[in-house]
Amino acid sequence: MAGKHFPTSGLRSTSFPFSSSLAVTSLSLLALFLTFFFFFHNNSSSSRCLLISDPLDSPLHLSKRNPNPSSDAGPPPEYSFVASLEKFLTTRAPPFSSSSPADAAASQSAVPDDGDVPTAAAAKALDDSMWKEETERLYGDPLDPWSAPSVVRVFVYDMPSKFTYDLLWLFRNTYKETVNLTSNGSPVHRLIEQHSIDYWLWADLIAPESERILKNVIRVHRQEEAELFYIPFFTTISYFLLEKQQCKALYREALKWVTDQAAWKRSGGRDHILPVHHPWSFKSVRRFMKNAIWLLPDMDSTGNWYKPGQVWLEKDLILPYVPNVDFCNSQCLHDVQSERKTLIFFRGRLKRNAGGKIRSKLVEALHNTEGVIVEEGSVGESGKAAAQNGMRRSLFCLSPAGDTPSSARLFDAIVSGCIPVIVSDELELPFEGILDYRKIALFVSSKDAVQHGWLIKFLKNIDSRQIKEMQINIAKYSRHFLYSSPAQPLGAEDLTWRMIAGKLVNIKLQTRRSQRTVEGSRNLCTCECKPGNITRVF
Repeated sequence: MAGKHFPTSGLRSTSFPFSSSLAVTSLSLLALFLTFFFFFHNNSSSSRCLLISDPLDSPLHLSKRNPNPSSDAGPPPEYSFVASLEKFLTTRAPPFSSSSPADAAASQSAVPDDGDVPTAAAAKALDDSMWKEETERLYGDPLDPWSAPSVVRVFVYDMPSKFTYDLLWLFRNTYKETVNLTSNGSPVHRLIEQHSIDYWLWADLIAPESERILKNVIRVHRQEEAELFYIPFFTTISYFLLEKQQCKALYREALKWVTDQAAWKRSGGRDHILPVHHPWSFKSVRRFMKNAIWLLPDMDSTGNWYKPGQVWLEKDLILPYVPNVDFCNSQCLHDVQSERKTLIFFRGRLKRNAGGKIRSKLVEALHNTEGVIVEEGSVGESGKAAAQNGMRRSLFCLSPAGDTPSSARLFDAIVSGCIPVIVSDELELPFEGILDYRKIALFVSSKDAVQHGWLIKFLKNIDSRQIKEMQINIAKYSRHFLYSSPAQPLGAEDLTWRMIAGKLVNIKLQTRRSQRTVEGSRNLCTCECKPGNITRVF
């Protein structure tokens, strides 16, 4: 090597005839040690921090017990919302309070707000502290795990229990009541379960670090260390289980509590995460929080659910519904494969609004067709059993638009090993920056699907090899749509944070740009051109 001298006399000395072999042996041992070290380091690193660039298409063998093989060494994860919630409330939550707490928890601000410090000054002080933290990470040791750009740092607000624990207790104490139904006859507690993404994400974030598996997201306890702020308000439970006026009053209280925080005022809410997974949740006040990152079931913007300019893909995130049916593991898929005699199956509400009007047209087009089962049904316990049985016995599962472009039926089909046939022209899908849905689902335009005989002919002409490949991919992809406690690598929570990590640079861009624009400058750029849910009925 140029510029460096390596003495060689030791190797050639006749006084030490064994030195040559000793040096070779030493070098061999060193090479073996380095090989072992890098092998161990790379494997342990991949298990500690899963990046967006990690390949998801490698072969995967799912165990019968656990759809996440990498977590088999520890206790099995819990996938049932009710069972997980019961354990959470009895081991980690404060007792249920029948009345709303008067002493709201104070904001855990890096700069104490004692009432004498103006809010603007508190926001400015927090901004300066966050800038110092970001600067240290930017110019710090690149090998320091704390500085790793793949780790998302989240501050979880300690909101009063009336927004969090009390609502969870309310669900737990009433979920066995089957008389509480929505206007279309669906049990409200089942609807809450399928939109319970707010519980799964929050429960994982606040779990003791020793119990958590995901390492690509960490909870920080000082606001200046945070990149994002999580709002743990259960908007769906409050919508369904509280009286209308009581719910609206709670929404207004939550709005004021959050928007009074120095961190919100610093960024205008652009770095805040707001779970509003049911399209009706938080509806009366959410326009005042439109800058926040909304966790949504879809992007419908007809005006029925989200107003134009409130939601767009660059800002918000689509998350999957919690499946209503049980996960069909590898053994289950093997057992039911020979029973898939039905060509295409659908069970659900046949009359819907907006883009969901396509359903009645599909019923007409598929009426009295061999190999087709179309049933009216809801998400009750008997409906769950009927849907699960039908999907596991079918090759394809119809997934048309509902009142909004999305439907829980898509994710029920995936975890049942049934190939989804999607008829929803304006559908946006969860984790599409990571997953390729063309590998597991068929997309059909509403114009073609409602033509008599067209859909059946299309399905029958699909090559058997393509069907087999899609079934293999569904078995591999299904784990991405399962929420669990603890959250699992490549599960729904993991992919949620991977997607959010990809938004961080733009979030910081929009925040800093909003902080320095002057009066008279052009407005902040937003993507407000998103069309509504216009699945057409022909």
